[in-house]
Amino acid sequence: MVDWLKVLEACSKRMREEILDVYQTPEAGRGFGVGAGGDVKKKIDLVAERALIETLGEHKASCTLISEESGTKRVGAEPSKFTLTADPLDGTTNALRGLPFMATSLAVSRRPYLKDVEVALVTDLLHNVIYTAQRCHGAYKNKKEIKPSRISSLEEAVIGVDFNTFKAGEIVNQMIRVFEQTKHLRHLGANALEICYVADGTTDAFIDLRGKLRLTDMAAAQLILREAGGIITTPERKDLDAPLNAAQRVSFIAAANKTIYEKIQKLLGEIDSVC
Repeated sequence: MVDWLKVLEACSKRMREEILDVYQTPEAGRGFGVGAGGDVKKKIDLVAERALIETLGEHKASCTLISEESGTKRVGAEPSKFTLTADPLDGTTNALRGLPFMATSLAVSRRPYLKDVEVALVTDLLHNVIYTAQRCHGAYKNKKEIKPSRISSLEEAVIGVDFNTFKAGEIVNQMIRVFEQTKHLRHLGANALEICYVADGTTDAFIDLRGKLRLTDMAAAQLILREAGGIITTPERKDLDAPLNAAQRVSFIAAANKTIYEKIQKLLGEIDSVC
């Protein structure tokens, strides 16, 4: 029986080494066509994916790999037993510009649906921090258990919002009530890691209403947040679930605790009632 957490840790270690080897080199941003997720594949992305596939082979781990770069690949002798959903490098733009915020995201499930993810790992590549979770066994940061913050005031809260869209005006209109009551807004550029920041109490919420975020970016982090004790749902308060594939996209609200979650939902609802 494959110990998937150990396999993911080995993959993460190898991927980090390979990514940092090309990080901030002239070759890192060389383009190689459009990936399965719709973005141009860069050399630094492909280096990370290659390290992942090679490490899976070394550990004789079989799975159907769903990757942001290459789409769906069958790996090993029994690929139908598990699904591995991966973003080999979340935060490619940050990596190419030298902004120190990028991650690797890996999630394992027995069925190809977000709700079925059982094992998750997100690595903060530049700070060598590893977030992990196994269903019903809690969430950890460098093997120490983590919990979200208990901050209940929006004025005190640090809230992440993804504005990465040409339709930023629509997002502002949807969230204007939240902005009016929140002093500390952030977007750091690697959503897997931003969700993990909610899980460990660094931030208090993360909101993405664009409908653009790929499941490959957040399949691992959503389990880490839920296992830590946080909340993540669709903006309509529904359980977050979708088929795992490189093109699938979602919107969500992630919050450290129920009080912050309800306050955000109430303010978003006020916009809906005005419209």
